[in-house]
Amino acid sequence: MVSSAGTYDCVVVGGGVVGLSSAWELAGTGLKVAVLDQAVPGRESSWAGAGMLPPGNLAHARTGEERLRSLSHELWPQWVATLLAQTGIDPGFRRDGGLEIRLGGAPQALDEEIRSWHAAGVECEPLSAQAAQALEPALTPHLVTAYHLPDFGQVRNPRLLKALQAGCAARGVCVCAGTPALQWERTGDRVQRVLTPVGPFAAAHFVVAAGAWSEPLLTALGPAPWVRPMRGQIVLLNQPTGPEFPPLLRRPINLGHNYLVPRGDGRILVGSTEEDVGYDRRNTAGGVAGLLELACQVAPSLASATIERTWAGLRPRSIDGLPYLGKTAAASNVVIATGHFRAGLQLSPGTARLVRNLVRDEPPAISLEAFDPARVGAD
Repeated sequence: MVSSAGTYDCVVVGGGVVGLSSAWELAGTGLKVAVLDQAVPGRESSWAGAGMLPPGNLAHARTGEERLRSLSHELWPQWVATLLAQTGIDPGFRRDGGLEIRLGGAPQALDEEIRSWHAAGVECEPLSAQAAQALEPALTPHLVTAYHLPDFGQVRNPRLLKALQAGCAARGVCVCAGTPALQWERTGDRVQRVLTPVGPFAAAHFVVAAGAWSEPLLTALGPAPWVRPMRGQIVLLNQPTGPEFPPLLRRPINLGHNYLVPRGDGRILVGSTEEDVGYDRRNTAGGVAGLLELACQVAPSLASATIERTWAGLRPRSIDGLPYLGKTAAASNVVIATGHFRAGLQLSPGTARLVRNLVRDEPPAISLEAFDPARVGAD
């Protein structure tokens, strides 16, 4: 749909996976929605991730993070099925399981994590090094311990973002690229319009889902939650497939905050760094070298893979690791949905459902207490 200023039921500021998902969900309830993005929608943090989807069990979830992850886990199958039916674009959703491994330390190094998964009602299979290699023959023989999450999934970020943009268009959402939010106009405790280079956008409701750029926008309204950019670099490898080549990985492999994610077509994502460097999204020699070293340690056959490309994204880090989801005290008709850090894509269906609940004054799908934007302020 052609972008244009005007009057809408809801204006979403930020066109990443959280903003697009929220707009798609809201438009599905019959609202007239616009999305404003300062650059190209979906090309910041959302594009830079690996699309991993850890499992959850809403009936047994104990913490705010577990509840939001479990809500998203429940929503993902229908979410992608609806997008596929509406747009014809397959987001590449699959649940083939995933491994967590350790290359050093004691054989008991993952015992606490295994107990935590079990307590949360998630199936988790402890594995010996030999059992892990039986599942994934490409793994190094030097791994010490591992576990398997059978319900671990993945989705292909670029395809999902294309599907969301097409889905938004199908539902009449006005997606405005290159349209930064410059200034709020308000009356009392309500925002009336947001000013942009192409004109004002008026709405009854506003959603700030601008990722690492959210805090300056919210500070203009009043006290704002603490959000900072954290650079994550990723390397995409490509290894030929066929009987004459070494075996490839079949499942995502996690090693703490690092990972290798196979795509099934010979491509493997290797990530990611966590660097507090402000708004610098460059790839660096040191960052890429560290990821390549990790890849070859985890799966030695990847030493023969081709480096297809590298990229980086700026992830929105909150002060305590949890996203901010709720209405801001500074403006009664502004909803905050930001600070997801590395989990924006995996939590996007649940976040979008909660944004809809907030905008439509519906009972929230899960408790919002843990995500209250007022729990912390700017430093």
